[in-house]
Parts: sequence; C-alpha cells; structure tokens
Amino acid sequence: MEKNLIYLVLLASIVALGFAYYFFRQMMKESEGTDVMKKIALHVRKGAMAYLKQQYKVVIIVFIVLALIFAVMAYFDLQNNWVPFAFLTGGFFSGLAGFFGMKTATYASARTANAAKNSLNSGLKVAFRSGAVMGLTVVGLVLLDIAVWYLILDHFVEDADATHKMIYITTTMLTFGMGASTQALFARVGGGIYTKAADVGADLVGKVEAGIPEDDPRNPATIADNVGDNVGDVAGMGADLYESYAGSILATAALGASAFMMTSPTMQLKAVLAPMLIAAAGVVLSIIGIFMVRTKEGAQMKQLLGALGRGVNTSSFLIAIATFVILYFLQIDNWIGISFSVIVGLFAGIIIGQSTEYYTSQSYKPTKKVAESSKTGPATVIISGLGLGMISTAIPVVTIGFAIVLAYLSAIQFDMANLLSAQNLGLGLYGIGIAAVGMLSTLGITLATDAYGPIADNAGGNAEMSGLDPEVRKRTDALDALGNTTAATGKGFAIGSAALTALALLASYIEEIKIALVRIANAASDGLVAVGSKMMDAEAIKLASFGDFMDFYNVNLMNPIVLVGVFAGAVMAFLFCGLTMNAVGRAAQSMVEEVRRQFREIKGIMQGKAEPDYARCVEISTKGAQREMLLPSLLAIIVPIVIGVIFGVAGVMGLLIGGLSSGFVLAIFMANSGGAWDNAKKYIEEGNFGGKGSENHKATVVGDTVGDPFKDTSGPSLNILIKLMSMVSIVMAGLTVAWSLF
Repeated sequence: MEKNLIYLVLLASIVALGFAYYFFRQMMKESEGTDVMKKIALHVRKGAMAYLKQQYKVVIIVFIVLALIFAVMAYFDLQNNWVPFAFLTGGFFSGLAGFFGMKTATYASARTANAAKNSLNSGLKVAFRSGAVMGLTVVGLVLLDIAVWYLILDHFVEDADATHKMIYITTTMLTFGMGASTQALFARVGGGIYTKAADVGADLVGKVEAGIPEDDPRNPATIADNVGDNVGDVAGMGADLYESYAGSILATAALGASAFMMTSPTMQLKAVLAPMLIAAAGVVLSIIGIFMVRTKEGAQMKQLLGALGRGVNTSSFLIAIATFVILYFLQIDNWIGISFSVIVGLFAGIIIGQSTEYYTSQSYKPTKKVAESSKTGPATVIISGLGLGMISTAIPVVTIGFAIVLAYLSAIQFDMANLLSAQNLGLGLYGIGIAAVGMLSTLGITLATDAYGPIADNAGGNAEMSGLDPEVRKRTDALDALGNTTAATGKGFAIGSAALTALALLASYIEEIKIALVRIANAASDGLVAVGSKMMDAEAIKLASFGDFMDFYNVNLMNPIVLVGVFAGAVMAFLFCGLTMNAVGRAAQSMVEEVRRQFREIKGIMQGKAEPDYARCVEISTKGAQREMLLPSLLAIIVPIVIGVIFGVAGVMGLLIGGLSSGFVLAIFMANSGGAWDNAKKYIEEGNFGGKGSENHKATVVGDTVGDPFKDTSGPSLNILIKLMSMVSIVMAGLTVAWSLF
C-alpha cells in the first residue's frame, strides 16, 4: 500500500507539467502587437537561444568529464554504479527547466507589453502566468525525476536488509542533486555575467553619458540587456531553484531513512515518502494560488504586492493544512511535531520574504532613504546601500536560527532531557530537513513571482523601443518595479531555503560516508575498514549514529583540521564573489567601449536615422560570459575534493560549515543592497527628488550599476555554491574515506 504512494508524486508532476503547458498555450494565444514589437521580441529570442546553445556546449563537456570520473570511481568501488547516470539526469532536467522557462519568457514579453495597452491587470496576468510556466515546469520536472528514479532503484537494488536498502536508494538519489547544482551554477554565473555586462554598459553609456532613456532603441546594448534578463534571471533562476527543491526533498528523504532505520521498514518508507508527498500537495495548491493573482487598474505598488501576496499566502495556508492531513494519514511517529516542523519552514520563508520586501521595495523607508542620499551624489548612495544590505541580514539570520531550533525541537517532541541522544539527533535533523521542504513546498507560485520580474522588465523595454503610448510604458514600469521587488524577495527566499537545505545536506554527508565505508568494508579481504582510529566491520558501521561519527573523526571545534576547513569555507564565499564581480567588470568594460565606439563611429544613431549594431553587443556579452564563468564554477567543484583528499572528513565538515555560515550572510547582504539600489533608482524615475535626467537620478544609476552584479550575479550564485560544495562532498565521500592524507 505505502509503496504505491510514490505514484501520487508522479501524478503531481504530470499535473504541474500539464498546467505549465496550459499557461504556455494561453500566453501564445495573446497578440504580440505591432510588427516592430514582433521584430524586437525576435531579436531578444534569437540572442537568448544563441547564448544558451553556447553555454550548453561548455557545460556538456564538463558533465562528460565528471561522469567519466564517477564511472572510474564506481569501477574501483569508491562510488556506486548508479551515480554517473543519476548525475547526468539531474543536470539534464535542471537545464531543461531553465530552457523551457526562458523560451516562455522570450515569447511573453511583447505579449505583456501589448496586453498592457488594455489595462494593468491584463499585463500582470500575462506576465505572471508566463512566469508560472517556469515555476510549474521546475516542480514538475523535479518530482518526475524523483519518482522515476525511486521506482528504478526500488526495482533493481537488492538488499536482504530492507532498512539498509532504503538508505542506499535515498543516498543514491541524492547524488543527482550534484548534476542539478553543477548545471545551476554554470547557468547562474554565466547568465549573471552576461546580463550584468550588458546592463552596466547600457546604463553607464546610455543613461549617464548620452542622457537617453532606459531601453532606448538608439542604445546598442539594449537588446543584449534584454537578452541578459532572460538568460540570467529566468534560465539561471530556474536551474537554481530546481536544485534547491530537489536537494531539500532528497536530503530529507535520506535523513528520514536514517532516523527511522531502527523502527520498521514500513515506518522508514513513510518517512522517506513524506517530503515527496508534501511537495506533491504543494504543486496542486500552488496552481490554486496562481489563479488568484489579479489586480485593479491604477493599482499602486502596495496593491500590486498585495495581489501577488494573496496568491502566495493562500497557497502557504493551504499547504499548512495539507501537511497535517498527509502526515496524519501516513501515521508517522510524532506526526504532529513533524507537521509543526513543516509549518516552521513555511513561516520562515514568509518572514524572510517580507523582510526582503521591506528592505528593497521603494514603498518602504529603507529604499526611500537610499534614494534621498542621492542628493549628495553617487558616493553616499553606495554607502547608504551597503549599510542597508548589512543591516538587512539580521532578520533572515535570526529567522533561520529560530527555524532550525524550533524544527529540531518539534521533531523530538521538545525532549530537552535527551536533546542530543542518538535517536533524537536523527529525528531532529529530519525535522530541519522537512522544514526546508515546507519552505519550498509552494515553489510553483513563489518561482512564478520571481520569473515574472524579467518578463515585465523586457515588456517595458519592448514598449520603449516600439514607441508605444507613454501610458503603456507607465504600466510596464509599474509591473517592472514590482518585478524588482519580487525578484529580490525570490532571491531572499532561495538563499533562506539554501541555508536549511545545506544543513540537511551536511547531515546527509555523514550518511554517504557511512554507505561508502560499508562498501569498502564489504570489498576488503578481512571485512574491516578504518573509521578514524577504529577498525570496524560493515554491521558495526550500519549501527553507528551521527554522534558516533563525530567522535570517530574528531569533528569538534578544538580540532585544528576542522578550523582550517571552516576558514577555507568562509574564504570560498568571498573568493567566489570576487571572481564573479571582476568577471562582470571585465565584460562590462568591453561593452562600454563598444557602445561608445558605436555612438562615435555610426553616424545618425542619436538622431534615430541609423540602427545600432545590436548583434555585436550580444556577441561581446556571450563571449565574456562563456570565458569568465569557467574558473569560479570549476573552483566550487575542485575545492571540496582537494579539502577531502588532504584533510579528510573533519576538514570537509569544517569547509561546509564555514561556507554555509559566511555564504548565507554574504548572499543576503548582496541581494538586498542590489535590490535597494535598483528600486531607489526606480523611485526617482517615478518623479521623486528631481525625476529622470536629474543629478539625483544619475547618482542612483551609478548605485544601481554597482548593485547589478551584487543582486544578479554574485549574490544569487552563492546559494548554489553552498549546496554544490555539499553535493560534491557527498558524491566524493568514497574517495575521502579511502584516500585522505589526515
């Protein structure tokens, strides 16, 4: 009976993909507008697809090399034989989710602009439901991948011990998360470099130097800028949240298999299926929320935010109820407590989202203060934005701290007397993992609010370049400003979920260490393997708890190896950001020089009598992104392997803790600073503090230019870095325990 529940997960994936297709078809029925609007949309679509094609060529080579390495490891019993295939499918589906989302976005922008001719609500509906295609495609493909892999492994894996078989299945499935994370990092870093190189070039030369409006067709970089919105904020974000969603479900399933191993095979199976079923329910309830998003004509920012909030909050409320129902019918031990762990994750996500909205929306004081600081020039705008970003980290960090503690305590029924006993430690970690699932359970609609942003942004660009009525541009600007806030909220949400997911992955790393040691022990002639300073057989390893492994490998803060790992993890976040920021800077310099050259050499551009060479700017962004994305992306894969080979399990645990703690805080800081700078500029463009073209406006354009790589390249890439290092460590666990120097 319980085994058949996996088919509900498969059914939910089909429902999600079915509605994604429905929304796509509905969007395609809308008119794309005038011939000029169609021509501009075609330029953007071709540029986006050309970039994605080039990116996938590079990524495929990396994937083939890594899959061959995993195959060699499997041949020498350092990894199980399923890993190379799981890795490839994770990367394939992650890339596919980004591709479908971006394809939809490039078709939707002109249609959104055309719909905005009729009303604000019409534009919102087209843009938001087009964004929903991305959200539902991501959750649908994740659940499809999980359900199919579970059925395959359950059929082919043979093990006399049913409970150990379930641990083997879940830890194997977890490895396809590395494929998803690898693809996501390339998509996020490459797309982020592309979009910000174009954006910075367009803003600095077009707005500041030439004094022409945003998205003006006379600006040679404007098509590249619009292409970048799609490859970075749609394809990149889709791949990013694909791996977050998959990672949270799979890590929790693996923790459930371990925590309930000593109960019964049936109870263990229920614990494994619980996060999958909660995610499946979230799909259906997200669709209900999507249909609730609408607004009235002339709505202000708070009303627009309220329209989106109504859909998200309704879905969140319904999933809270559904969680109790699901866990009640599963009859999991302490189902009430575990249900509250899910609720904790949901509330944590809402609080982080609201906090991000407060610090980045021009409807609230913090961003208005950044705009006001423009009175004294760009330097004070930058100082104000940096200070805001630093202060804004407090609420998310405190929220995640409380969420971790409450989710843990709820799962162990607040048993303070045995807080860290072997049994409670496993259950508590399962509670933290399922809190991450709760936070991401409404991803179908929360990702829709994020993907909506670049669609609205491109719609504004199309309206400007097509010379539509100023009222249309006013409506698209309102949708775009809302998109800036929802994008910032989505990034905060993604970063918050990354923190909980990474913590669950940290615990799953120990499970993978256990599996690797069992495999090595079974292959040894005497049946023994070194676990720290002990020699143990396979049965003793299977029975060891999390706490035992901490003792075996001396994972404590007095161990210098752990401290070295912590410092390495902390510096990885800053090194990664430095590399990606400099990459944007170099690519942007090339773009600025090209735009200046065209203004100087192509006569008649400023008078609108000659068409700029848009293709050349697209080419510069594409080549810059392809060249610059390799080093930071490969570094995230190589460093965990090197730390594992040199410093062993203790060093890797330190690395992951250091990377998680510094990366989480740094990512929030960068995302919120960037979002505030962007919306401070929008606030002035609405007519405040002198309006467009004023010295105040130019000062905020400089701030926005600094903030672009903060919020769209380095910041959002950090949450993938955190999880990718964990995933690489999990996949390389066999090598770490077999070959480490210490």
